[in-house]
Amino acid sequence: MTIAGSIILIMLGAILTWAVEFDLAGLDINVVGVILMLGGLAGLLFGIYRISVTRRAVGAIDEPVHRHDVYEEPEARRTTVYEERRHYDEPPL
Repeated sequence: MTIAGSIILIMLGAILTWAVEFDLAGLDINVVGVILMLGGLAGLLFGIYRISVTRRAVGAIDEPVHRHDVYEEPEARRTTVYEERRHYDEPPL
């Protein structure tokens, strides 16, 4: 779950908890809203944790970096393009 998805769940839960006055038999909308907010909060905390862990992880460098390597350019190839001219009175191909 992304951070944006978590924020959307929190907003939807808040709307269901405090803004909706609707009753269903056997279902409490306020409880559904609280559950959505808690799920969104858990997803938000997990998303923030995952981002902080992946940004801290840096692998060790095994080989030193050679900054003065000289790279030779490959030989240039010649490309020949043949264009065919058509006249307007010829039928299409």
